[in-house]
Amino acid sequence: MGKPVIVENRAGAGGVIGVTEAKRAEPDGTTILCTISSSLIQNRITVKDLPYDPERDFIYLTMVSGAGGPVVAAKKTGATNLREFIEYANKVGSLNWGSYGVGSTPHVLIETIAKQYGIRFQVIQYRGEAPMWNDLAGQTLDGAAGSYAAAAPVIQAGTGNLIGVVGSRLPPYPDTLTMTEQGAIGDFYELRAFTTFAVPIGTPKEIVEQLSPMLIQAGSDPKVQQMLSNFLLSSPTDFETTHRIFKRDSDVMLRILRELGVKPSE
Repeated sequence: MGKPVIVENRAGAGGVIGVTEAKRAEPDGTTILCTISSSLIQNRITVKDLPYDPERDFIYLTMVSGAGGPVVAAKKTGATNLREFIEYANKVGSLNWGSYGVGSTPHVLIETIAKQYGIRFQVIQYRGEAPMWNDLAGQTLDGAAGSYAAAAPVIQAGTGNLIGVVGSRLPPYPDTLTMTEQGAIGDFYELRAFTTFAVPIGTPKEIVEQLSPMLIQAGSDPKVQQMLSNFLLSSPTDFETTHRIFKRDSDVMLRILRELGVKPSE
């Protein structure tokens, strides 16, 4: 575009602050929102009086998705797959499970596992992934799930065992089966967390048609490709695919959260 780009990190409130700021921006193509899936999907259930409507306030340009979400058992459990983890849970009576927010992927995961296998658990909520994985490495937790980038050090150090994957198999661990391949039932196990780029609704069509291909093309840059590979992220999706995945994942996750009775935090 021949213009400078300024990155403004507006962190806080599970993405609400940054997304709200983007919603209020002038829809002229000069403000592009970059955010993760939970701020656009889970927040609709977990945040009271959400100040934006993800389906009506934005036009999604492209997205990148993770290869799969690692499910990790603490070394002390001795579990190396889902069956052994369930056996451990039944043996000890109740699991200490790590999560980083009500309605987050690890929270929904353990609820879904428990519903199918009848195990008991206690969810320990953390402020972010880092302290959660630290406690799993210290054997305070029995299990946890999250992003590959955050879980990798624990797996590589041997303080946690990769017992399954939500989504597709992880390239660094091709022999570890997905949860579905191990018998876990439900469309939740096929979801992948994503990062998306969007502009405020009302942005002219000609600008959208310029920005979307531009972002996708940027994904083919060798440096960007290397970064995506390092974090096990997909190449940017085209405009139509982006909207299809957004709707599908939203429908599935919102239905599951409602079935689990997840309520907004007060």
